[in-house]
Amino acid sequence: MSTTENTGFKPTLSAFDATMIVAGSMIGSGIFIVSADITRNVGSAGWLVAVWLLTGFMTLTAALSYGELSAMFPKAGGQYVYLKESYNPLLGFLYGWSFFSVIQTGTIAAVGVAFSKFAGYFFPALEMTDANILLHIGFLKVYPAQLVSIAIIVLLTYINTKGVQGGKLIQTTFTVTKLASLFGLIGFGFLLASKSSIWNANWEHAWDMKSIATDGSTTPIFGVAILGAIAASMVGSIFSSDAWNNVTFIAGEIKNPKRNIGLSLFLGTLIVTVIYISANLMYLSVLPLNEIANAPADRVAVAASHVIFGNIGTYVIAVMIMISTFGCNNGLILAGARVYYTMAQDGLFFKKAGILNKNAVPSWALWAQCVVAGLLCLSGKYGDLLDMVSFIVVIFYILTIIGIFILRKKRPEIERPYKAFGYPILPAIYILMGTAFCVLLIIYKPNFTWPGLIITLIGIPLYYIALRNQKSAA
Repeated sequence: MSTTENTGFKPTLSAFDATMIVAGSMIGSGIFIVSADITRNVGSAGWLVAVWLLTGFMTLTAALSYGELSAMFPKAGGQYVYLKESYNPLLGFLYGWSFFSVIQTGTIAAVGVAFSKFAGYFFPALEMTDANILLHIGFLKVYPAQLVSIAIIVLLTYINTKGVQGGKLIQTTFTVTKLASLFGLIGFGFLLASKSSIWNANWEHAWDMKSIATDGSTTPIFGVAILGAIAASMVGSIFSSDAWNNVTFIAGEIKNPKRNIGLSLFLGTLIVTVIYISANLMYLSVLPLNEIANAPADRVAVAASHVIFGNIGTYVIAVMIMISTFGCNNGLILAGARVYYTMAQDGLFFKKAGILNKNAVPSWALWAQCVVAGLLCLSGKYGDLLDMVSFIVVIFYILTIIGIFILRKKRPEIERPYKAFGYPILPAIYILMGTAFCVLLIIYKPNFTWPGLIITLIGIPLYYIALRNQKSAA
């Protein structure tokens, strides 16, 4: 592997490229699936849309707040750098460790397996059924779909080791395609809905919250339990809206990063928020509430597409999800390795991760990320892990946005070409909403909280081991 330590990142990505990375990294398979679980939790059209609106508001607010930080520190590493500068290197490391061990790698694995699962509509051997098990050792079941997922991750990693241009081309092509496809699906759905009475029926009792069981029976939800249901529902919508911050990790490769990162964060999250809310309004236009809640395997988009396009609708959605997840994983793979590169530069990660190859990309870090994501694909536990780290992801977002307040006092002399929109009110609202979400998860869904916390805290001894190795090397 040819390497050089003095090439440095090449700023070749435009504002449009950066926006495509934001939108493309956000849209994976979640919008096609998670509305089923949300509907089971809240049981009404109004609350389904409200959950997505709340998530959209939080995402946009956070993205606008990150614009200030990205303009202050326009270099590779993004959130890791912001936490390190706002607080201390330990907190930055804990984020980077969680990011490497499960947040980014687990998301790559989950998105890769989603690609293979929907490819199973065309290739039955990829369906994850007992008939297709290749290997079964204890809890470990290996399916062809997992091997295809790993192959896709390896392919995209290889392409990204050849330079940022290849990754940029894939990202732009696939993101534009999936945005156009989603807008098309939503448009056709609304056209069909104009001839249907389903919309009116779904909105008859729009704000009567209830849980919906698999047999269609309902249980009313009252009082403070409403907040618990909203928090549980937002685990899915927040996961579907995550990864918008990936563009901050590649700041060193973006032209005029002080301007373009903040702009791409706003435009990318706005586009995706509009699509997500529109998609859910479309679901409510073509499917009765019970069919959304109990869609087979939670595949709400497949059920909706079947209504819109007939039998071919299943294959339409399968192709859309394969395009969506392929492009999403490219963005995740491209951006993630830059965090490990920056950590290595600080002496807090494997030294080889801090070296750029002849194509000016951190190839060793890319392959290390590929190995961990591949192992998570084989484990089959990536979905559980991602549910468990939603809590930690939001905590790190809260801490990062609090960092804006800290840095305004701690480092007033730093140039701020862009300032957080609505400061201090909007960032404060996000902090309050995010804190409420985390507290409600602790109360109502503790299984979503403590495992992610444990994974993060394991990073504390690792940090001090890294410091000791750094001193001994010196």
